[in-house]
Amino acid sequence: MTILVTGAAGFIGSTLTDALLRRGDTVVAVDDFNDYYDPARKRANVEGFRRNPRAHLYEMDIRDAGAIAKLFAEHRPRAVAHLGAYGGVRYSIGRAPLYTEVNFLGTVNVLEAARQHGTGVFVFASTSSVYGNSLQLPFVETDSCNLPLAPYPASKKAAEVMGYTYHNLHDLNFTALRFFSVYGPRGRPDMMPFMVTDRVVRGEEITLFDAGRLRRDWTYVDDVIAGVIAALERPLGYQIINLGRGEPVLMTDFVAIVEKLVGKRALLSTPPAPDSEPQVTFADIGRARTLLDYRPDTPVEAGLGRMWEWYQREVMR
Repeated sequence: MTILVTGAAGFIGSTLTDALLRRGDTVVAVDDFNDYYDPARKRANVEGFRRNPRAHLYEMDIRDAGAIAKLFAEHRPRAVAHLGAYGGVRYSIGRAPLYTEVNFLGTVNVLEAARQHGTGVFVFASTSSVYGNSLQLPFVETDSCNLPLAPYPASKKAAEVMGYTYHNLHDLNFTALRFFSVYGPRGRPDMMPFMVTDRVVRGEEITLFDAGRLRRDWTYVDDVIAGVIAALERPLGYQIINLGRGEPVLMTDFVAIVEKLVGKRALLSTPPAPDSEPQVTFADIGRARTLLDYRPDTPVEAGLGRMWEWYQREVMR
């Protein structure tokens, strides 16, 4: 099957591309290699598949509607995994125009090309951040999610809504997967798992909001990839599906696991959490189990252990 993956040089996108190629798919991989974080990291991520004859890598901005349409016309992908976006809740504050252009209007460009060229399944990478400070725990997909705390989740919720419009008017199968705190090898340097590991190694201070009392539903990347691939294989009409582990972890416990792996104590600063940070993320994964046969089986201790092995091999060398 030919699958188009946007954001293919990123953490999740490159891991997904590798997994699809291993199982025999043809992948049209799109990324603009922007400088949100070091582009050299992204180029390293694609090195493993750049010369694969079933991988077609394009350096392209999803805001370029004409280029995206031309790509669809040339390759006619049967499914799309749209992971390309600007991430980061805190980074998005004060950058609403950028997040609107890339995460919303860029998504519309990919949706429109998929509509015009008969793509069967459109899988959209959304985020648990859309739940904000929801009082309903665990987070369930029927929550209205109308109170996002920053431009990043607001842009993702807007794209989910537009996805329904394309399903309603054009019969596009659109599945929004709400990712919960994904971590693992190739993790982004701006995300907490990499930052904690890197700063413990370097002896640098780590900001741990509310003295580590926040809880996050850490989800190992390979479990998420299995969920994405299952969604790519299933035309489900319009669905919103949580992809988490369903077991929130205190940040103090998370840091303690990293300290044990690295063999060093963390230097901590513990200010109050900003308004952009929810107290907890906690996925109800019942719908994912039913519709995608999703079975996340990686405990956070094991997942962080694998990330630490990668860090020693690829970052400390």
